[in-house]
Amino acid sequence: MNIYAIRAIYLFEMARTWRTLMQSVASPVISTSLYFVVFGAAIGGRMVEVDGIRYGAFIVPGLIMMSLMTQSIANASFGIYMPKFSGTIYEILSAPISAMEIVMGYVGAAASKSIILGLLILATARLFVPFEIAHPLWMIVFLLLTAITFSLFGFIIGVWADGFEKLQIIPLLVITPLSFLGGSFYSISMLPPFWQKVALFNPVVYLISGFRWSFYGISDVSIAVSTGMTLVFLALCASAVWWIFKTGYRLKS
Repeated sequence: MNIYAIRAIYLFEMARTWRTLMQSVASPVISTSLYFVVFGAAIGGRMVEVDGIRYGAFIVPGLIMMSLMTQSIANASFGIYMPKFSGTIYEILSAPISAMEIVMGYVGAAASKSIILGLLILATARLFVPFEIAHPLWMIVFLLLTAITFSLFGFIIGVWADGFEKLQIIPLLVITPLSFLGGSFYSISMLPPFWQKVALFNPVVYLISGFRWSFYGISDVSIAVSTGMTLVFLALCASAVWWIFKTGYRLKS
């Protein structure tokens, strides 16, 4: 394995983050903080508890997961799209670097950025609402799995996109609605029976439910199902990335 190649790609992508701190870090943290202010403090102060948890604390895992998913996709998709856009992808493809090493560099950097951002949002949430983490190890596991999975998904979007507009289509029209409808701000047990069954077709429900369980020990679906669905999505994304490199799909466009 070419460790130097992985390290070079990883450090290059991480350096881009430090050059754009306002856009890459400050903006998502401030945006999520506004959710805590509006939903946690203002609206949450007028709402009853959800499953025995104060509403302001209840939405913390959902907001962290929502930011983690969107930022993982954005970081990975932009990271691989820019070499295609500028033409430097040919230097990468002609270098003695395997497909796995390229993915490890780009996806590893995107996942690292998202995890750092998720931890910053977690620390920021403490300023607005008190909460406890019942299972910190499981919280870290879900952070890692979600960041890697959606970074792989973002890598796929970056390869598929042939313009800057397409980089935003799926995050805006698919991921954001699924996040809002996946229990970020409520428990699906609050829905009518029919819509509870419909919600179970939303894969984000399992991510948020498992992550919320790591905080408070409560979830809409069992932790085993949440973990299993996350691993299935991870396997699907990894398989799609493998197919991209096997066929060379749009890598040189």
